[in-house]
Amino acid sequence: MKLALALLLPSLALAAPFAYVSNEGSGTVSVVDTATDTVADTLQTGGKPRGAAADAAGRWLYVSDQPNNRLLLIDLKERKQAGAIALGVSPEGVGRSSDGRWIVAASEQSNSVTFIDTATRKESFTVKVKGQNPEHAVFSPDGRTVYAGSEDGDTVEVIDVERREQTAQIKVGPRPRGIGFLPDGSRAYVAAENADTVFVIDARAHAVLSRVAAGKRSNGITVHPDGKRVYVSNGGEASVSVIDTASNVVVATIPVGERPWNMALTPDGRKLYVANGRSGTVSVVDTQKNAKVLDIPVGKLPWGVVVQ
Repeated sequence: MKLALALLLPSLALAAPFAYVSNEGSGTVSVVDTATDTVADTLQTGGKPRGAAADAAGRWLYVSDQPNNRLLLIDLKERKQAGAIALGVSPEGVGRSSDGRWIVAASEQSNSVTFIDTATRKESFTVKVKGQNPEHAVFSPDGRTVYAGSEDGDTVEVIDVERREQTAQIKVGPRPRGIGFLPDGSRAYVAAENADTVFVIDARAHAVLSRVAAGKRSNGITVHPDGKRVYVSNGGEASVSVIDTASNVVVATIPVGERPWNMALTPDGRKLYVANGRSGTVSVVDTQKNAKVLDIPVGKLPWGVVVQ
């Protein structure tokens, strides 16, 4: 029995997901093994990599390259760049539909959101939005809707995927950034950075339900798989706030590195990875204890994190 377990452990370690961290200041993507919380590889991309999303099979990583107006294709099996897709001007946030059909990228200066078909890895269509400088673009769990926050405004743009057009606009606070949906699709949480507030949205009526006071310069949003907690990075105070979704109040504040931006959870929800831009690190948070475990040095100005 002991021998069987010993033989099994290496395969379990290899099966652990990886955290891919896009470092805009060094033109790299750090590959963090979530089993050991060490950097297993560093992928050279050049440019200014920011947003990232992986396909459902975990074969391809899509990374926005802001100054070169493109979406980089990284072959995760070979761990090397394998092409690019032209986008609008200044692409940033990248997301994936839950069914794996679409990758979506928001281009700020073009005021547009581009949909990539993962079967062909090519652009399918692009939707112009009314708000200024869409930064993040996030699918609802059913894949029917995309929310895009207008960074230079105070609205969330609502895109109907089937109709391929913007159908609504939700007024929130100034400089909306991170967006996350509850797993059942009933609510979305939007961090308005210049309001230090998270806005709770009725995702079916596309209307504000309530407001949650967060930390200074609330920024990134990540929702726990069980839907009971929402994590908010506070760029102005080096912390992550934990919102209880039953009461919509902050129940914990976790110190992390300087200027935390975007975050990602492991599939089981036990660990949270936080990109700390000014620290050049990723903080690993134990979500059961609401405590930072360690900081992992990565590249310069880490901005995005995706776990796959």
